[in-house]
Amino acid sequence: MMSVADTHPSHSTKPTYELSFVVVPLLKGVLYQEDNPGLWGALLNLQAGVRDYVAVLGLDLLLDEAEGYAFLRSRQDENDDGQADMPRLVARRQLSYPVSLLLALLRKKLAEFDAGGGDTRLILSRDEVMELIRIFLPASSNEVKLIDQLDAILNKIAELGFIRRLRGQEQMIEVRRIIKAFVDAQWLADFDERLAEYRQQIAGPLEEMHDRSA
Repeated sequence: MMSVADTHPSHSTKPTYELSFVVVPLLKGVLYQEDNPGLWGALLNLQAGVRDYVAVLGLDLLLDEAEGYAFLRSRQDENDDGQADMPRLVARRQLSYPVSLLLALLRKKLAEFDAGGGDTRLILSRDEVMELIRIFLPASSNEVKLIDQLDAILNKIAELGFIRRLRGQEQMIEVRRIIKAFVDAQWLADFDERLAEYRQQIAGPLEEMHDRSA
C-alpha cells in the first residue's frame, strides 16, 4: 500500500507507520523537544511527510525548531475560493477573560525575560504571578479566596499546555515557550491597548468567581 509520503517527490519513501508514530502524539497535544528528544528527532526527519499526512485532515504542522516545540492547528475556516473547509479536528477553545488576561501577562513577562538575555527558562512563583494580576482583581476580595481563584486560573493554563508546575515545588511554575505562538509579537505590540480593554472586562468575571466562592 502506498503511503501519503510515497506520493511526494521531495522526500524519500517512509512507511505510513513511521509517520503515524509521530503524528499520533501530535494529535494528542504539543510535542516538546525536551520532553521526548527521540520523538522530536523523528519529527524533524519526517516533517515533510508529516505535513502531507496531516494536511489530509485539514491540519497544519507548526514547528519551531529554535524553541523546541511543535503542534497541529486547524486551517482557516474558508479556502481562497470562499468554500468552507472540512470540519475541524482540533477544536477552538473559548477562554475566559481571567485566563486570557493571565496568558497575556505571562507572555509579556516572557518577552521581558528574553530581552534580559539570561536563562532560557522563565520560572515564577505563585506570589510573583499574583503580583502580575493583582491590579485587575477586586480590591475587596479575601486573600485566601484570591489565591484559590489564581490556582484555578493556573490549573486551566497548565491544562492548555502554556505552563507547567515544577515537580516537588507546586507553588512554582515554568512558562512554556509555546505561549509565543499563541500570543504573537503583533498582539504584544498592542498590549497596552488590550490591557485597557481587560480592565473593563475583567471585573465582572472575577467578581462572579468571588461571589461563587463566598
